[in-house]
Amino acid sequence: MTPPLVAVTMGDPAGIGPEIIAKTFADPGFHERNHALIVGDVGMLRRAAELLGLSLKINEVREPEEAAFEPGTADVLQVGELPEDQPFGELDAKAGDAAFRYVERATELASAGRVAAIATAPLNKEAMHLAGHGYPGHTEILADLTGTQDYAMMLVTDELKVIHVSTHVSLKEAIERAQPERELAVIRLAHQSMRKLGVESPRVAVAGLNPHAGENGLFGKEDLEKIRPAVKAALNEGIDASGPWAPDTVMMRARQGHFDVVVVQYHDQGHIPIKLMGFDTGVNVTVGLPFFRTSVDHGTAFDIAGTGKADHASLEAALDLARRLAGAEERS
Repeated sequence: MTPPLVAVTMGDPAGIGPEIIAKTFADPGFHERNHALIVGDVGMLRRAAELLGLSLKINEVREPEEAAFEPGTADVLQVGELPEDQPFGELDAKAGDAAFRYVERATELASAGRVAAIATAPLNKEAMHLAGHGYPGHTEILADLTGTQDYAMMLVTDELKVIHVSTHVSLKEAIERAQPERELAVIRLAHQSMRKLGVESPRVAVAGLNPHAGENGLFGKEDLEKIRPAVKAALNEGIDASGPWAPDTVMMRARQGHFDVVVVQYHDQGHIPIKLMGFDTGVNVTVGLPFFRTSVDHGTAFDIAGTGKADHASLEAALDLARRLAGAEERS
């Protein structure tokens, strides 16, 4: 059975995206598991392959249907045109615009059903903003391009899975966003996503917002007034949800197998434990979109871009997960 087709966006071409893509596609076992097409720049990928000394054949295609998907090759859907001497490791508006255009094109393909999922290499927010695209990150771009209202960021490692109520906002705004409607929406997304990952009856833990989940109102009433009603509503819908749990211990309990996924209240509450346990293999998943999007859980690493030092393990993990999620969607 042919695996579902995944579009891999190059991310910021001045970052490590071209290198980790080249390393991934040159892996002898890659094409046995995956059916993937790169959306990006042919020239930058060729330069990366030469830099790494890889015997990777790079084919430019105009449409996904032209891709050959042969071992030892990388099929690239060219988007835009960058200068031949576009530097690695430098902040550049041209590269920031290119990164946005790659995501835009991949989203068009996924929305039309021509690819089953998207896996993204990292973009640089500052470069993208210099190009006039004022998004906080991939998640918000994809939600805007698809008109999606209820979406969330989920981080996945073998040991721990978390899904966020809010992400790239201030702590003050994160507290304001912890409302019952949003909490319930994210609990639902957690349940649905884990089902797609093969968990028949997901156990969804909800982390508290305040220390000790508020200690029954002693350390703030948000847990009692905003989070607990959402957990109760989810239980009434038949979702195995519990909490709010003390955020300083719920991750350990999930890691020990008591829960399948943890709903976290803000960016650092979820990112710190995930990056501590699985920085090289963690995968970022945007859930709630009309299609699945996975991503590496690291940045553009301008400091090592163009040196060949970048590790491609997270991209391989992101592609493997995109294939699994898209395959589960096709079978459902």
